Amino acid sequence: MSDTSTRARRPFARVLPLAAPLRLGRPSDTWFKPALSVVVASAVPHLALLATGRLDLVMYTMAGSLCALYGHALPYARRARTVAGVVLSMSAGLVTALVTASLTHSTAVLVAVGALLAAAQKVLCDATRIGPPGHVILTFVSSAALFAPQRLGQVPAHLALTLAAGAVAWLVCVGPALIRREGPERRAVARALEAAADCAADPGPRTRNGAAAAVHAAWQCLLVSGRPTPVRRSLERLVAHAEETLAVPPPDPDRLRARAALVRARGPVPEPPPGTGTADALYGSEAERPALYGIDAERAALRASGGRRAARRAARRTLVRSLGPGSHLLPVAARTLIGCALAGYLCAALGVGRPYWAIVTAASLYQANVTLTWNRALQRTLGNLLGVLVFAAVLPLSRTGPLALVLCCLFFSFAAEALITRNYWLGSVAVTPMALLVLEFGGSHPAGELIGDRVLDTVLGALAGFLAATLVTNRRAAGRVERALEATARARTEAETAYAAPSAELDRARRALTASLVELREAGDTAAGEWWQRALPEQELLAAEQAGHRTLAATAQRLGPAARAPE
Repeated sequence: MSDTSTRARRPFARVLPLAAPLRLGRPSDTWFKPALSVVVASAVPHLALLATGRLDLVMYTMAGSLCALYGHALPYARRARTVAGVVLSMSAGLVTALVTASLTHSTAVLVAVGALLAAAQKVLCDATRIGPPGHVILTFVSSAALFAPQRLGQVPAHLALTLAAGAVAWLVCVGPALIRREGPERRAVARALEAAADCAADPGPRTRNGAAAAVHAAWQCLLVSGRPTPVRRSLERLVAHAEETLAVPPPDPDRLRARAALVRARGPVPEPPPGTGTADALYGSEAERPALYGIDAERAALRASGGRRAARRAARRTLVRSLGPGSHLLPVAARTLIGCALAGYLCAALGVGRPYWAIVTAASLYQANVTLTWNRALQRTLGNLLGVLVFAAVLPLSRTGPLALVLCCLFFSFAAEALITRNYWLGSVAVTPMALLVLEFGGSHPAGELIGDRVLDTVLGALAGFLAATLVTNRRAAGRVERALEATARARTEAETAYAAPSAELDRARRALTASLVELREAGDTAAGEWWQRALPEQELLAAEQAGHRTLAATAQRLGPAARAPE
């Protein structure tokens, strides 16, 4: 696709970092939401089982409770559907594991099914872009259920417990809509304003791409949020203002950050600074706003007869393409399948009683490329080894009574989500004792045996998982970059063609260009961390991004205050 003279030489393998993957970052701005949600969603069934004396069933209710970790970045309308889908997916994986466990006790068969489930869950979560915690929670539940004693007649009742706890998790995730309906949209817009401020303060490819991605995410969040309330109207104006600052940086980026802080707060949404002319000239009257914001045209198309069905068909086609023979996700699925199977069989051969820990360790490693997978292997290993020490310290306390055991599990559930956004290894320090304490609900186990098995499973799972990542090549990563380059070129041409078109059409074209630039950067970053592949067209990537951002700047000026004045 490009002249080889523009291709930078890349080594087949890279030097793997040691210190950088372990550095702590800033916590997520919403870390407390999944942390509190999973605690509340777990506390209700835990305490109910404690009251009835059936804490041995915690594994099945926990499967549903953990669904409360998903969807917190989504608007409530989309979150309701997403969390419901996660509950159904969790239930499907659980029932597959339980039926398999009731029909066979062959470790070889159980490991094979666990690896297949892990690969399917990984591909499904990546294809749907479900976001953190991704497939790891699904794999943890299904793998543990494979090695739990089970009779076929017990499966319906255990599945019912999962669905009931999943319903509680759904209510916990969606319930805040009654208090702050536009909360997710406000946070998405605040991130866009902050990213625009960072770009204005320190212009460069990294901040420009980050700002474009944040603005695109904010538009998408507003698009799927539902009907345009007055608050959402104000948020749309702020996103449009953030886009304009990417073309004409403001003299004082701190004002953007101040507006972002007000957007996050509970008060009224601030207005962007007035431009030339009256407020109506800048924003348009209520009747003219659909012509000024292409997002309204997309909302109208979705509300029109057949619009939602067409959107669902388009989503299904995208999903099928993601899972098709040429998908860039297939090498990652192959890595997951081979790595999980290798880890499980290796631990079983060494006589470890719980090979599912090794399966989950291997499954948790797989990221977009080999370099990121190495980072996760290092983080997971360190976190688990420190976590078993924490488990040894709290085990005596947890054995003082059933209530103490429940409270310890809830504490570590909260701590895991509170810490994991700082760095994955720090969150794993809390996840490991929580996973080990779950075994205590079924009865006490020798502490030395639990700690020894966990250490061995962690080391073997990490080694087997990373070995599979290095041996299974992903040459499709470079092909994804080439397809992204072509898509970006088409989107740029369409945006330039729409330059003289009505504002709504140009607005849709520029958002499509922004989406293609985000995909291009993601494809480039993924391919840059892969091994054993042809060199990447780095000069073409840089040129395409620069040209795309120049077009975005031109269209932002075209859609600025002068263009938005009513005719």
